[in-house]
Amino acid sequence: MFTTRPTLQGTFGMVSSTHWLASQSAMAVLEDGGNAFDAAVAAGFVLHVVEPHLNGPAGEVPIVLAPAGGEVRVLCGQGVAPAGATVAHYRGLGLELVPGTGPLAAAVPGAFDAWMLLLRDHGTKSLADVLKYAIGYAEHGHAPVERVGETVETVRGLFEEEWTSSAEVYLPGGRAPRAGELFRNPALAATWKRLLAEVAGSGGREAEIEAARAVWRSGFIAEALVRQAGRPTMDTTGERHTGTLTAADLASWSASYEAPVTYDWNGWTLCKAGPWSQGPVLLQQLALLPRELPPYGSAEYVHLLIEGCKLAMADREAWYGDAADVPLGELLSEEYNAGRRALIGDKASYELRPGSPGGRVPWLSAHAREVAAGEPALGPLGAASPMGAGEPTVAKSPLSPVPGEPDVAPDGATRGDTCHLDVVDRWGNMVAATPSGGWLQSNPVVPELGFPLGTRLQMTWLDEGLPGSLTPGRRPRTTLTPSLALRDGVPVMAFGTPGGDQQDQWQLHFFLAVALRARVRGGLDLQGAIDAPNWHNDSFPGSFYPRGMRPGGVTVESRMPSGVVEDLRSRGHEVIVGDAWSEGRLCAVARDPETGVLSAAANPRGMQGYAVGR
Repeated sequence: MFTTRPTLQGTFGMVSSTHWLASQSAMAVLEDGGNAFDAAVAAGFVLHVVEPHLNGPAGEVPIVLAPAGGEVRVLCGQGVAPAGATVAHYRGLGLELVPGTGPLAAAVPGAFDAWMLLLRDHGTKSLADVLKYAIGYAEHGHAPVERVGETVETVRGLFEEEWTSSAEVYLPGGRAPRAGELFRNPALAATWKRLLAEVAGSGGREAEIEAARAVWRSGFIAEALVRQAGRPTMDTTGERHTGTLTAADLASWSASYEAPVTYDWNGWTLCKAGPWSQGPVLLQQLALLPRELPPYGSAEYVHLLIEGCKLAMADREAWYGDAADVPLGELLSEEYNAGRRALIGDKASYELRPGSPGGRVPWLSAHAREVAAGEPALGPLGAASPMGAGEPTVAKSPLSPVPGEPDVAPDGATRGDTCHLDVVDRWGNMVAATPSGGWLQSNPVVPELGFPLGTRLQMTWLDEGLPGSLTPGRRPRTTLTPSLALRDGVPVMAFGTPGGDQQDQWQLHFFLAVALRARVRGGLDLQGAIDAPNWHNDSFPGSFYPRGMRPGGVTVESRMPSGVVEDLRSRGHEVIVGDAWSEGRLCAVARDPETGVLSAAANPRGMQGYAVGR
C-alpha cells in the first residue's frame, strides 16, 4: 500500500509529534538515557516555543500514560474555573457566551503543573535536563513554520493597537516571524532560566521540581499571571474586560491523576480521559457500531460513522461536563447503544438527538437549542473552510459560519489548533499527550513571562444546572483527548491529533483503519492509517466561540473516491470536498508486546509533524 512515509520500526525508542523539533528533542532525551516520560516533558516545553499559536505553558494538557508493568492512568492538566468565575458575574457583564479571547476566558493554567507531576513521578531527569531544549530554541532562535507568521499577521492590528505586549514578542521591529529566519522569545527563555536559578539547590531532583511548582503557584510567575488577569483587555465582545484569576486560585490548584474511562472492542481496550474531556465520545462511537461493519471505506461505512458520531456528540452536549454527575455507565452500556443504534437510518440526520440514559431527560443550553434550530444565522454552508474546523484563533464576528475558525485575513487564512505527542521507550513505557491553549492569538503575552493566559472557559455555558455550566472550582469541558489502546490487556498503541471537535472523529477513523486493515512488516500499519482519506462533520454545536453548527455538513478530502462522495450526497449529506491532504493530523506510536518491536508514524498534512526513532 502506498504511503507518504514508512511506518518506522525499531527497538530503542519512538517519538511522534506535531513538530519535528519537539520529536527530535524527545529523541535526544531518550538517547541521553531518559525514559518516555522525560522525553514527553522535554517535547512539551519545546512545543510551547515552536508552536506558540497552538499551545503555551498557561494552557492545558491531558496525558494518558502507561508505565511499563503498571496501570494506565490519566494525568489531568486541565485547570478549573476561578472562584470568581460565576454565571452571575458574566451575566452581570451582559454576556450570553464566555468570550473566545481575553482574561474572562482564562481558567487556572494547567499545563505546567501536569508536566511537572509527570516528570516528578515517572521521569528520571532533572528539570534543567528537560528544559534546556526549550530554553535553547527560545533564547537562540528557531526557524518558525509559516503558520506562526500567518497567525501573527491576522492579529497584527489587535497587537499593535491593544495587545502591545504581544507585539513586542511577535512583531519585533514591526516584522512578524518569517519562515527561514530565526525567531526568538527571550522573555520566555528568561522565565525558565530564572525558574531554574530559583529552584537550584533545593535538595535533589524531586525537591527542585516541587520548588518549581511552588514558583508557578505562588512565586514570580503566579504574581505576573494575576497581574495580567487584572489588566482590562479587548476580547471577542469588542470591549475590554478584566479576568477573575486570583493568587488564591493559582495557589490552591494542582494537576491530578485519575483512572481512565475504558471500552472493550474486538479484543482492544481503548483508554480515554473522563467526560471533563470529550474523550468518551470515541468510546460511544465504538459502542454504537454494529457487530458486522460495512466494507472499509465504502459509502455505507462512512455514512455509518458520520451518523454514529452525531449521536455521540449530541450526548456530549447534553451529558458531558465537570459540573454534574455524568451517567457514563449507561452511555456506554449495550442496552442504551442498541436503542441509539436503531436511530441510524439510510439518510443523513439533521437533528441534534441526545439520548436519555437511565431514563434521564436530556437538557441542552439555550444557545445549543438555538443553533440546533438554525438560529442565529450561521452563514452559507459553502463559506466553511474545507480544512476542517480546528480550535479558535482570534476575535471574530459572531456570524462566522465555522465553529472555532477565525475570520480570514486579507493576506491569507490562518487557523488555531492544538499539538500532540506520543512516546514509547525500550522499557515499554508509553505516553500520549495533547497540549493546547495559551495561544499567542487568544490573550496578550504576559510581559514579564513571554507567554499568554489560556481561554478554555469559553467551553462552558452561562446557563445554570448543566454538566458544562461555568462553575467555580470545576473544569471546563475540553476537546483535548489523547488515546491509549491495549490489546488483550497490554498497552500497544498511543495516538492522538489536534483538531478541536474533530479529534475523536479523526481518531476513530484512524483506529478502525489500524484495526481493520492489513498489517505491514509484521506490525500495525500506523502510517497507512494516518494517510488514509479522512473526513469530519459539524452537525452539533461547536465547542468554541461563537459555538455554531452546520446540520448535515460533512467535509471530506478530495482523495475520497467520487462514487463515495456522490453516494453520501444521495443520502442527504451536505458534502464539502476539501483539499487532498486536509483532514486529520494524527500521531501514533506502538509496541508489539511479543517481539518488543516499536513503531511510529506521523501526519504528513501541514508538513511539520514527524516521527523519529531507532
